[in-house]
Amino acid sequence: SPSLGRRRRREAAEEEVEETPQEKKLRLAKLYLEELRQHGESRLAPAPVPCGLCSSDTHAWGGGQGSPAHILTSLQVQPPDPASIRVLVGHKLPVTCLVISPDDRFIFSASKDGSLIKWEVESGKRLCMVPGGKKGTEERHMGHASHILCMAISSDGKYLATGDRNKLIMIWDAATCKRLHIFTGHRDAVSGLSFRKGTHQLYSASHDRSVKVWNVAENAYVETLFGHQDVITGLDSLSRECCVTSGGRDGSVRLWKIPEESQLVFSGHQGSIDCIQLINEEHMVSGADDGSIALWGLTKKKPLALARQAHGMQGTQDLQQPYWISAVAALRSSDLLATGSHSASVKLWKCSEGFRKLEPLWDIPLVGFVNSLKFSSAGDFLVAGLGQEHRLGRWWRIKEAKNSICIIPLKRRAAPPSPKASDSS
Repeated sequence: SPSLGRRRRREAAEEEVEETPQEKKLRLAKLYLEELRQHGESRLAPAPVPCGLCSSDTHAWGGGQGSPAHILTSLQVQPPDPASIRVLVGHKLPVTCLVISPDDRFIFSASKDGSLIKWEVESGKRLCMVPGGKKGTEERHMGHASHILCMAISSDGKYLATGDRNKLIMIWDAATCKRLHIFTGHRDAVSGLSFRKGTHQLYSASHDRSVKVWNVAENAYVETLFGHQDVITGLDSLSRECCVTSGGRDGSVRLWKIPEESQLVFSGHQGSIDCIQLINEEHMVSGADDGSIALWGLTKKKPLALARQAHGMQGTQDLQQPYWISAVAALRSSDLLATGSHSASVKLWKCSEGFRKLEPLWDIPLVGFVNSLKFSSAGDFLVAGLGQEHRLGRWWRIKEAKNSICIIPLKRRAAPPSPKASDSS
């Protein structure tokens, strides 16, 4: 009926994020260009270029900023072999966060013991270690004196940033592990850090419910943004001058537009939203302690896809609850995701049907709390930061777990023989 049609259109309009006329023009222009591209693809395919992921070693897309490179990575990855996982031990207490250098040669990890370690991926060696110190010694001591909760590395690999429970952000020279500067200003634990891609602009999130912007090259504070009603638990950014945050028990994910000093609010999880990562400039993934994983498009207020009880249930028959999602990772500009919990496995997922469906692929056995997950930029390995305890607290303790980082190789499937080759043979 006409009234039903009107109601559906009204509901669809309500779900759409409010846009300025300029933003709408930009979005419609992008859609138009995408349609033109798809229309032209069948008639004139672009020249192939070398690719680090596809089995054919060439790809129709360049992989530059904004290009849809590696969009079907999940089709090429084999089920990981548990025997090939390398375990690197060096932290005394649970590993809380890690990053991989842009060239995929080094891993930086940090822990509740306040220590920071730089590892070489190929050999698994510790190249340098900054031990944690006693509370109040930050000015004299080289490193952190409380739990490190988050870290980020600039896209040129020059700067490393770490944030701790004691409200401090430390900036390091990634090559030498020498401390360069300390940023102060947050009023509670620093829980999320991210460098804007291609710049030295740093975003930080805190349990004080604020997001701050810093210029690392000039050791300068820029501005503070407010909006969350609870502690911020995670933060991520890409090339645009904006970042996304997960807001814990306020039940919201937010997109912060830095120049406009405005924010878009997304809601869909039932529990505390504990982790978030951007997949590309238009989509993101988040995980919550209600056991759910959500896929989001930046123009919709509700999730495009939601996987409930993603890691199963724990507890006795009478008192069951879902395994908390403690870490999410996305291979940038692809359809491949990874999620972690304390369910004794890391799960790999495929985003299908235009990011409107989440399909489980494989389980990788890992014992302990998976507090951090990162894909290498080439997509040939996944790194997990493990601990006996959750990154943000001590609700449970898994004694048999090792406080370690695990490097999981992701092998590609062999390329199927081309029809031309079989015809000639």
